[in-house]
Amino acid sequence: MSILDDFRVDGRVALVTGAGRGIGRATAVALAEAGADVVVAARTTEQLEEVAGHIRSLGRRAEAVPFDVMELERLGELVEVATDRLGGLDLLVNNAGGSFPRPLLDTSVGSFERAFRFNVTTALELTKQAVPAMLARGGGSVVNISSAIGRLTDRGFAAYGTAKGALTHLTKLMACDLSPHIRVNGIAVGSVETSALETVLTDDGIRTAMEAATPLRRLGRPEDIAAGVLYLCSPAGSFITGKLLEIDGGAESATLGLGLPDLEPTGP
Repeated sequence: MSILDDFRVDGRVALVTGAGRGIGRATAVALAEAGADVVVAARTTEQLEEVAGHIRSLGRRAEAVPFDVMELERLGELVEVATDRLGGLDLLVNNAGGSFPRPLLDTSVGSFERAFRFNVTTALELTKQAVPAMLARGGGSVVNISSAIGRLTDRGFAAYGTAKGALTHLTKLMACDLSPHIRVNGIAVGSVETSALETVLTDDGIRTAMEAATPLRRLGRPEDIAAGVLYLCSPAGSFITGKLLEIDGGAESATLGLGLPDLEPTGP
């Protein structure tokens, strides 16, 4: 038996949210390449159908489910698709999330709470919905996609950074609650070239600055994150739970400075 066999997930069923593009797409494809059947969920039907078609071309089964994870009361439907159409659920990747940066004083209570709901509450609720299905198969693995900004600091990330910091700790708490049969881990993602980041990489100067601020001197690829997810989901990661894998190019400070100015005194 080869050590590479430990990275196989043959016969497993995975559910990946935010799977239409970027990290979610790369993760769904990686799990399929390693042997899993996959339910892919995201808001854009065309993207999902492309991902599902690619997975089927690999000889695996795929179910594309257009879905908004912010509809918390419907999250159980994703688990039902996995169990009813693919026979069960073993692996869950809570990838959907995000929030636009904005100055602290422009961060409303509403936007702060939406960031928390999108990044934390959705992962909590979908994991809860998935647990009975996983236990019915003897156990499973959950991976939460967090962010390096959950442990680093920079201006403009009060909502997003707080939410990802909470997701990181939620990961550890859920791992404690669900052990020994369900493992829960997370990945702290650094600056990765996705369509979301492309809106920022408007000129070569920004890219160069971000690369220079990263010890490995490059931006991440979605496949870098997908490889980490596969490790944590597969038998290769079977002795890991409640941990955060940092895939961030070695960053120990934020790599994307927004250039927000100091606040100035208004009094004498």
